[in-house]
Amino acid sequence: MKVVSFLQADQQRLSTCAAEETIESVAKRLSALNIGALPVCGANNALVGVISERDVVRGMAKEGCKLAERRVRDLMTRDVVVCDQTTTMADAEKLMYQKHVRHLPVVDGGRVIGLLSIRDVMAWRIQEAKTELNVLRDIAIVAR
Repeated sequence: MKVVSFLQADQQRLSTCAAEETIESVAKRLSALNIGALPVCGANNALVGVISERDVVRGMAKEGCKLAERRVRDLMTRDVVVCDQTTTMADAEKLMYQKHVRHLPVVDGGRVIGLLSIRDVMAWRIQEAKTELNVLRDIAIVAR
């Protein structure tokens, strides 16, 4: 299955933020949406970074309460691992594992079109296992 097909089937609604937003506003959005990261976008939805809960926690550990007024650009990850819409879920899973990332922006021509999370990969894996189990049951029934 391609990443873009999974995101469409999951009916993902992409949320992004801007590099100029405050950490406080992004933290509130992450909490309200119950998500772990947001792609940071510039003009025309071009990916410029990713801001995650971990970035916020690390920033809080360093700066304390002063962090709330800082900007996303101060904490975001700039060197972002990405995939494109032709990437398979298996390849995305492998990439996330190899690069030690929990969120993988899906880009098309530099524009963000989705964000794959480790939770998405787990859901896909579970569905794959269920499908395989059903196929094996069907084969066992036919073989009787």
